[in-house]
Amino acid sequence: MQQRSINVLLAHADEGFVVDLRQTLSGAHEGALEIEWVGELSQALARLTQGGIDAVLLSLELPDSQGIVTFDRTHAVAPGVPIIIIADEADEEAAVSTVQAGAQDYLVKGEFGPAVLVRALRHAIERHRLFSALRSLSLIDDLTGLYNRRGFADLGEQYLKFARRSGRGVTMFFLDLDRFKSINDSLGHHVGDRALIKVADILRAAFRRSDIIARLGGDEFGVLALEAADESAELLVERLRERVVDFNETSAEPFQLSISIGMARQDQDDERRAQLDEMVTEADEAMYREKLSKQSSAVRD
Repeated sequence: MQQRSINVLLAHADEGFVVDLRQTLSGAHEGALEIEWVGELSQALARLTQGGIDAVLLSLELPDSQGIVTFDRTHAVAPGVPIIIIADEADEEAAVSTVQAGAQDYLVKGEFGPAVLVRALRHAIERHRLFSALRSLSLIDDLTGLYNRRGFADLGEQYLKFARRSGRGVTMFFLDLDRFKSINDSLGHHVGDRALIKVADILRAAFRRSDIIARLGGDEFGVLALEAADESAELLVERLRERVVDFNETSAEPFQLSISIGMARQDQDDERRAQLDEMVTEADEAMYREKLSKQSSAVRD
């Protein structure tokens, strides 16, 4: 079945790049993309308000806007349209910042061909459409604003399928708030609720917006994170623990946060196609082992 063309808005200041891109795509993927070009952010924002755009290819260096604010303004005007950043050269800090802010991908000029671009656009649209659809369903935890267990289960299976199709590894994180019962018993359930909300805020800050973050019930949380070239699972855990430490050192709340974390990983070349519930169980067991280790250490001390 022939796929319909993708209507793409390309916001880039280099007209020569636009001409070369159109020629390359017309030769290799005729009809796959319909590209509208604008050279300034103001023009891009005006076009997006008219609708009919499936995806945006966005340069962060435009005559009237530079840096991540360019992405922020575009995303604010059209939150329902997936955005892929097109950069003149690799910039790891910019790549991480824009993806964390909600960009679907970060591509560098000269490092991708037409097939890669078309695939990246189709994946971005598929992913973004899935996230948008889920926002309209009752899959959100009322207290924290994260996905609830049902939302995590429904979206998680789709997330694993996407990871396999796109050749990406994925890591399941299972987290438990230590000593949550003592917070409820000593300070009251309303304070316990605040502790859960703070954990949710920390998770949002530590992981990318495109990762799936959920409250699985009580004081338990889950995260599914796609593998990124510049981030390991261990680095993500380290970042998370650092944010917990920062909270404890700066917060005026009457409680200290402590979390136990377990992980389960599905490598991109792993022939074992683990189901979501299997990854949750494996990560949960790893989390429980860490919690027991903490309790043993506390007894020895």
